[in-house]
Amino acid sequence: MSEKLEKIPDVTQEEFDKFDDFNKEILEEFLQQQHLSEQTLSQYNSALKIFFRFVYEKCRNLPLYDLKPRHALLYQNFLMARGLSSSAVKLKRSAVSSLCGYIEVYRSDEYPLFRNIYNKKIPNPPKTQTHEKKPLTVEELQYLIDELEKRQEWQMIAYIQFSYDSGCRRGEVRQLLKEVVDYAYVKDQKTGDEKNYYLTHNIRCKGRGRIGKVRKLIFSDVSKDAIRKWLKVRSEDDNPFVFVVKTRDGKVTQVSLGIFNDWCTNTFSKIMGRRVHPHQLRASRATNLVAYEGKDIEKVKNLLGHQSSETTKIYVVKEGEDDVDDLF
Repeated sequence: MSEKLEKIPDVTQEEFDKFDDFNKEILEEFLQQQHLSEQTLSQYNSALKIFFRFVYEKCRNLPLYDLKPRHALLYQNFLMARGLSSSAVKLKRSAVSSLCGYIEVYRSDEYPLFRNIYNKKIPNPPKTQTHEKKPLTVEELQYLIDELEKRQEWQMIAYIQFSYDSGCRRGEVRQLLKEVVDYAYVKDQKTGDEKNYYLTHNIRCKGRGRIGKVRKLIFSDVSKDAIRKWLKVRSEDDNPFVFVVKTRDGKVTQVSLGIFNDWCTNTFSKIMGRRVHPHQLRASRATNLVAYEGKDIEKVKNLLGHQSSETTKIYVVKEGEDDVDDLF
């Protein structure tokens, strides 16, 4: 396990202004693409600015079209030396590679000799795991909720219950509207009988394009009761979202994605005595359903909104996964 160093800081406007003019121009042009999701654009914006800061500091601020594969390898080695996980390095590498591909396709008339600096000869970073994959058990989740109840952290409880119940991502739970507490059970389309779960309004989920994939999330009475409890203690306001913060001037606004990270780091992790992060709730849901409750992975796939159950399998963590009992 690599030593985790300090997070690479975001690029300031003062730093950005010093970048080569072409690099600034092509970055802004690249980020106008409509087929990329908002989340991908945000990730690319941050990753590419970090790359161009490296170019400014270590590569004489060369324009991208003058960079070579050796510069790409230098950057990759720089990231790995900072202790980034292989997935984080791959994301930043992918951002640069995508930008190079954009130039090859759409600026080939101006730069016909330019080639992607991340060619096949540059090896991908070796797979590393900076944090052990350890989903929360049902008992651990209950302990966490019990402790939060003692502190009367009703909004945090609603977040945990809904995120785990629906298996959704933090960007999806952020969109949840207060109106869901008034929704009726889903009815069987053939018999008209009520089922024991609800469907949300349309939620923009992970997917290509600015809108992404739109679907409705499944949740149960456990989530509904937790949300209702939070809304009951929340003072009256006109904000339609379930998860909100109050600004210094008293305005109630929808939470940012970072709020969920803060809750996990500053509250949940301290209560549990180990690292808790937003995506862990999704992985815990998949693991507990498949590995411990024996649920059909195809149904779990539908709950999580995966295209393939192969993706769902990645989320499922089994203790003693390498079964050797039959060998002895």
